[in-house]
Amino acid sequence: MVRRMSKREILRSAGSVAGAGIASAALPAFAAEAIGGGQSADRISRVTAWPLRVPCKIELGSYVRDIQMGGTIVEVETNGGIVGHGFTAITNSEIVAAAVNLVAAPRLVGEDALSRSAVAQQLHQLLTPRAQTGHAQHAIAAIDIALWDILGKRLGQPIWRLLGGARALVPSYTTFGMAYMERDELAEAARHLVREGRPRLKMVVAANAAERIANGQSMEQILAEDAERIRAVREAAGDEAVLLIDGNHGLDEFETRRFLTRIAEFDIAFFEEPISGNDVRRLADLRRQSTVPIAAGQNETHIRRFRDFLVHDAVDVLQLNACICGGYTAAQEVAALARAFGVPIDNGGGYAEYNMHLHAGVANGGLVEWHLGSVALGKVLYDRLPAFEGDRLRLPETSGLGFSVNREVLQEYAIRG
Repeated sequence: MVRRMSKREILRSAGSVAGAGIASAALPAFAAEAIGGGQSADRISRVTAWPLRVPCKIELGSYVRDIQMGGTIVEVETNGGIVGHGFTAITNSEIVAAAVNLVAAPRLVGEDALSRSAVAQQLHQLLTPRAQTGHAQHAIAAIDIALWDILGKRLGQPIWRLLGGARALVPSYTTFGMAYMERDELAEAARHLVREGRPRLKMVVAANAAERIANGQSMEQILAEDAERIRAVREAAGDEAVLLIDGNHGLDEFETRRFLTRIAEFDIAFFEEPISGNDVRRLADLRRQSTVPIAAGQNETHIRRFRDFLVHDAVDVLQLNACICGGYTAAQEVAALARAFGVPIDNGGGYAEYNMHLHAGVANGGLVEWHLGSVALGKVLYDRLPAFEGDRLRLPETSGLGFSVNREVLQEYAIRG
């Protein structure tokens, strides 16, 4: 008589079979090889970071302006010769590069480049042992993106497909309304973008407010001028355009409330970072009474901060940035968290060439920010940028990130200590 196995015995048996590698044998060869991991060729042999200060050029119709952009490129190479790169910005590039080169790199050599979650956990323990945020999280983000680039190249797949492959085209909005542009320049740029089939437009308000107040201006003067700049863009772009504004943490709740009253007639689709420090309680208070949707999150680096936005109903749109929040490994978690709360996600902080992979990959992906400053940097750093189809960006079918870094540019514009 055959004895029936208990549930516990069945589970133990299944575990031993998987441990012996029988389960992975049923997978496609490339997947089984990747999941098996630990191969010598997949071990990390080198990790290098370059802090950059790059002269570049904003070009929008007839408008041209020379600017400088910063950032940190991280390059990871395996024993098998696969090279992946990642990127982070909107922070001190030299500090981030030092964290990578002096602390993270020595510990990562010899680790399995395909074990992204394990590496991420190791980096968090190494660089943020007490759940700190800041520069270390930027370093983790750049390294993680490089590991996903390696995985894509290893499997011959673009990252967005590895993240879920939800869509091959992602909608975008264009951040064009910079503080250094005059009213007439803003208006002409808005008209140009609408003619090009890109009607979602974002502009900054309260830019450099603290510095301007120190030089004799009042906040009332600054916001009065910003209201007129918004008026100029709305009139130029037309009623059908989607107009977004970004406070970049420049206002307190009182100032924001007054400003929202002043611009009520312009039909603002969302107000990004309307309160200094992304104070969750103040954002929640503002959102309960504001007729303008509230967005925030591009500079947040810890999943608990995103959780707090959601638990406190502080935002209408959660704006994560894979180059800042910990890379694709962390961004997937944040996207899932937002989906559970029924809050849409968009890309804030620019760098569409990286963030488009996330929003094309996950089911609840949203708008990707085509920020003219980060685009200008990308034109110098990379061999290609994504192409527009109307107001949507086409994802690459080439492996990994789908573009390469110009190494001569790295050498020329790296900040030397």
